[in-house]
Amino acid sequence: MSTVDEINQSWGWVGLTAVEVLGENDFGNLIIRDEDGRYWRLCPQELRCEPVAGDQDEFDKLSYNQQFLHGWYMTELVTLAREKLGPLASGRKYCMTVPGVLGGEYGEDNLATAPLLDLIRFSGEGAQQFLGLD
Repeated sequence: MSTVDEINQSWGWVGLTAVEVLGENDFGNLIIRDEDGRYWRLCPQELRCEPVAGDQDEFDKLSYNQQFLHGWYMTELVTLAREKLGPLASGRKYCMTVPGVLGGEYGEDNLATAPLLDLIRFSGEGAQQFLGLD
C-alpha cells in the first residue's frame, strides 16, 4: 500500500483526502496536500492530523514561522532518539511507544522505531478509538 493510500484509509474519517505527501520528518510527521489544495500535518506522536494551511500562500508562510519549524524539526527529540536508538533503517521512523496525548513522556524511555505505514495506521486508529474523534 502506498503512503497516500494508507493516509486516506487511516485518516479519511477526519475529512482528509490526501493526494500528495510533501514532507516527512524523522518522527513520521507528514505534510500532506489534499484534493482541495489544503495542507495538513499528521503528528503520530499526538494522534493528530489537522489542516495547517488553507492554500499554497498560507503554506509558504509556514516556512518562516519559527514555532511551526521548531515543532516540525523536533531537533532535541530527534537527537535523543538517534543517540539512544541509532540511525534509522530504511522505511522506519522514530516514534513514541505511548503517544504523548495518552500520557507518554517525550523522553528516552518512551522511544522506539517503527515502519512509517504502521505509524500512520496506528495513529489514525488510535485517534479514532481513544480520542473519540469523528
